[in-house]
Formats: sequence, structure tokens, C-alpha cells
Amino acid sequence: MSAIEVQDLHKSYGAHVALRGISFEVTHGEVVGFLGPNGAGKTTAMRILTGYISATAGETRIEGHNVLGNPIEARRPIGYLPESAPIYGDMKVQDFLNYMGRIRGLGTAERARGIDRVALQCGITDRMDQRIDALSKGYRQRVGLAQALIHEPSILILDEPTTGLDPNQIVEIRNLIREIGRYRTVLLSTHILSEVQATCDRVVIIHKGTLVADGPVDDVTTQEQGGILVRVTLAPGKVAPKPDMVRTAIGKLSGVQRVSPIEAADPSHHAFEVLAARDVRPQLFEWAKDAGLLLVELAQAQSNLEEVFRRLTQD
Repeated sequence: MSAIEVQDLHKSYGAHVALRGISFEVTHGEVVGFLGPNGAGKTTAMRILTGYISATAGETRIEGHNVLGNPIEARRPIGYLPESAPIYGDMKVQDFLNYMGRIRGLGTAERARGIDRVALQCGITDRMDQRIDALSKGYRQRVGLAQALIHEPSILILDEPTTGLDPNQIVEIRNLIREIGRYRTVLLSTHILSEVQATCDRVVIIHKGTLVADGPVDDVTTQEQGGILVRVTLAPGKVAPKPDMVRTAIGKLSGVQRVSPIEAADPSHHAFEVLAARDVRPQLFEWAKDAGLLLVELAQAQSNLEEVFRRLTQD
């Protein structure tokens, strides 16, 4: 049973279609980056998952519970931090977390233990007696995250948790989320793509309400236009390689779609970027050996996530 299941999810607001049949799953213990440009439908999907709005069509399940048919049980394992933290500025931090614990059905002793735990975890122990509206935005985000964790949820859904923070605050919240993700399922929406690449196990990318990529970060960043990029560098062996002949020969290998010359570190070497429908490294190895060439480099070429994101979401 998956932690989160989304099947053929549609959502329309009158004539505007926000989601167009997206499907994906998140397994227990995964940290998944949920990405897309503004207006792609990310927040809509998160609000459906957390039961705040209903879908036009399709099905969503949280730990096997249908969000629409069994909303209370579906919401129970979720901790949710929307883009605007749901906090009350006129309350003290201690009182607010106690209030949120009561809403979550925690008993007096459970609330006390939970407040101590999340205060330490989120680094707000020395702010417990302060009014929330007197805190910096970074600390308000910490309080918002603390309320999402007060009931020890197994699933954490975070929508743009670092929006509006300065660079130091972003690093603080990022490190906190990374720590939390070590022992919880996390679905994280953010525009900081370098951190998604560094911390997430998987990425799901949507554009105009349609899913355009779903897979482990390394797989997504080594694929381009439906293929896999491989970098190969050759040097003289039994024979001296001639670039045009080598390029033509590689292009004839099964599955190869494109061969592009690239700059080699050594002027006596010849390097190419090969786009293929599948991983052709074994074929390239055998071909270089049979051709009498020295294989200096043979590796999957990896784009960064920002390049992949732009390619998949540009009109």
C-alpha cells in the first residue's frame, strides 16, 4: 500500500482546467519533489490530497483511505503546511501549538510531549512565550511546520515552505526539512530546484495540469526528449580515430538517435554526446574495442534539474 495514490485526477474551475488527469504514487519513506511552473496545478493537487477541495474527477488515497469517501481517516496521517502558514498572530507560540494539539485530538500529556518535541525539532524553544506576530517570517514558518508535526504524522505535505524567506532563513528551513525527511514521507512543492536535486529521492513535474515527468532524480536528469544522453571520449589505439568516421559509425548503432561532437579535454581525444532511446554504453564499449580505439570516457551525461525543468515546461 502506497502512502499517497493519485489516479487520473481532474479539477476544473468553470472553464479553467487546472488538472488534466494526472496519476502518481508516493511510497512510504520517499521524499518527492512536486514541481511545476506557477499555475501548473501543484497547489490545487495538494489541496485535493489534504481534503480542502474536491476533485472534479479521479481518485486520491492516503494510506489506502479514499480522501473523498473517508476524509477523516485520510487526513489523520497528514501534516500539512500550505504556502501561507496557518497561524494566528495574536496567540503566543505555546498557546497556538497547544490549540493545534487539541484540534488534532491529543490528550493533555500527549500535547505537552508533542509541544516539547516540535519546539526542539523546529528550533523554537526560546520563542514559546512570544506572540507569533512578533516573530520574523523565518520563525513563523518554523511555527507553521511545528503545527504540521505536532501529531507525529507519517506523511508531510509542504507547499512552498520557503516562499518569501531570506537566504539564511531558506537554509535553516531547508536543513529542517531534510532532517524531517529522514523518517517521514514528504511531498514537497518548491521552486528551489537545486535543493530538490540534492535532497529528494524522486521528482514529479506537472505543466498546465498534465504530468510531464515522474521518476528518480538521476533518471529524470539523464533523460532528454524521450532518450538517454551518453558522453563518450575516444583516443588513438590500434588506429587513429577520424572524427567524421567515428561520428558516422556511432550513429549507425542500434537505438542511437543523435551524435553531437563536444569539446574534449585533450586535443588528441575526440568526444561526443550520444542521444539514444536506451542506454547504449555496452554497445559503445564493444564497438570501440572492435574498432581498435582507446575508450577514455563512457558515462551517462547528466543535466541539472533546472535545465530539465525548463525544457519540459517551456511552451
